[in-house]
Amino acid sequence: MKTQIVSLVWGEDKESKHAKLAQAGEVIKNGGLVAFPTETVYGLGGDALNAESAKKIYAAKGRPSDNPLIVHIADMEHLEKIVREVPENVRKLAKAFWPGPLTMIMKKSDIVPYQTTGGLDTVAVRMPGHPIALIFIRESGGYVAAPSANLSGKPSPTTAKYVIQDMDGRIDMILDAYMGSENIGIESTIVDMTSEIPMILRPGYITQEMISSIIGKTDTDVTIFDNASNEPPKAPGMKYRHYAPKGELVIVEGEPQKVVNYINEQTKLHAQKGEKTGVIGTSEMIRNYQADSIKDAGRHDDMLSVAGRLYTFLREFDDENIAYMYSESFASEGVGQAVMNRLLKAAGHRCVKL
Repeated sequence: MKTQIVSLVWGEDKESKHAKLAQAGEVIKNGGLVAFPTETVYGLGGDALNAESAKKIYAAKGRPSDNPLIVHIADMEHLEKIVREVPENVRKLAKAFWPGPLTMIMKKSDIVPYQTTGGLDTVAVRMPGHPIALIFIRESGGYVAAPSANLSGKPSPTTAKYVIQDMDGRIDMILDAYMGSENIGIESTIVDMTSEIPMILRPGYITQEMISSIIGKTDTDVTIFDNASNEPPKAPGMKYRHYAPKGELVIVEGEPQKVVNYINEQTKLHAQKGEKTGVIGTSEMIRNYQADSIKDAGRHDDMLSVAGRLYTFLREFDDENIAYMYSESFASEGVGQAVMNRLLKAAGHRCVKL
């Protein structure tokens, strides 16, 4: 398959941009696949109401077919068509956080095929906050199923460069567009609104505290930081290994100087064997590390900065053929909870506690 790369240039006139997005929308309407930017990561879009499109998404990613897809919409009135009912708490959260990085799970209507929902009677829905994504969704008919635009298991792409690396020849079109200086860099928060008490299944930029401030009591799924679960996944990323670089990643937790000493001991041992190493550290500690590739994740008190850089670092380590990577542990509060969730999955839950 020949993949068309369509560039949307910063400052491009509105008419030209809309023409390109209308073309991308036609691809979706005709059953094809288009990768597009959002405020979180790039999405791999297909027609959410077309079972064959869902099958194509799973095939392009190499994704297990029981791993649900998120349906992206651009207008609230479209929500009524794809769910049995819109609970009042959903409306409250939508008013507070849509468009934005929040996905809500509701009971699906019959129009949504089981291929889109991974065989479940529920559907995950979000309204992205990127202006290009919203126009693209409307041009596509209003319902775009979209996981992240990467091969299954690899780090999610936050630039078109890595979408092309994974998806060239696998899908019809890639929209190469600037994701914005406020790019969040990690996937949306997912909250199950079908539970008696709404439950967060995947942490993200929208934190439990933010959600609870709008609708009251919420719970967090205990498996967010636990790899031992035999339950079928209700949300993307709950069951399968995600976000993983090619090499081995280890998280190191403990007092700062002990962390530095341990990581430097390990990188020295690898260097003696001729193995390339990488380190992800905070700005306060980064000058103390010794490795082939050292990534500055930002200040320890700025988890949004860490979140925005994490997947790019993991992709760059792959580009640099880094065999062994070590990362500082981060505070698992607020957005830090999402950072640690992604790091633990990328590391296959390899964590050294000093």
